[in-house]
Amino acid sequence: MSENKEEVLGSPIPESFKQDADSEAKWYVVHTYSGYENKVKADIEKTIENRHLQNQILEVAVPLQEVVEVKNGSRKTSTKKMFPGYVLLHMIMNDGTWYVVRNTRGVTGFVGPGSKPVPLTEEEMKSLGFKAPEVEIDLDAGDMIKVVSGAWEGTEGSVKSINKKKQTVTIDVDIFGRATEVEIDFIDIQKA
Repeated sequence: MSENKEEVLGSPIPESFKQDADSEAKWYVVHTYSGYENKVKADIEKTIENRHLQNQILEVAVPLQEVVEVKNGSRKTSTKKMFPGYVLLHMIMNDGTWYVVRNTRGVTGFVGPGSKPVPLTEEEMKSLGFKAPEVEIDLDAGDMIKVVSGAWEGTEGSVKSINKKKQTVTIDVDIFGRATEVEIDFIDIQKA
């Protein structure tokens, strides 16, 4: 049996995508078979739990809207899918997350030219009513912080810079005896 996961399922990861792997979570749109949106959402959420991908695939959404219908003179309110055949994913795009989502039963592909996923812009997300919750943090450059979750959990360092738009701080981490700058999300830190 082939060791290459791309060959096993016959769904190659596009070369152009491999070079653009991003460490920032963005919203992507996945096309599904009609009527499979909730099943795809449930399957992806189960895979996230089983493979411990909570830090990479942050949210799976099937946007709904309330619709008022008038039948026989009476008003009836119901919820309908905003985009039948589509699921929204807030995720960090990399080979692993692409592979998990793309090979979920009911998914036909990511929305984008060819098979390269294109993230939604902030403006597009705001128009859908989605807005990433902003974390307010009382820190200044030079303050000491402790990383409380994520890959650098337990690390302490002095804040070199703060990026409020990306909701990150930059600290120096000692890697192989050398100080290396690392970006940490606001939600993963606390003041030391």
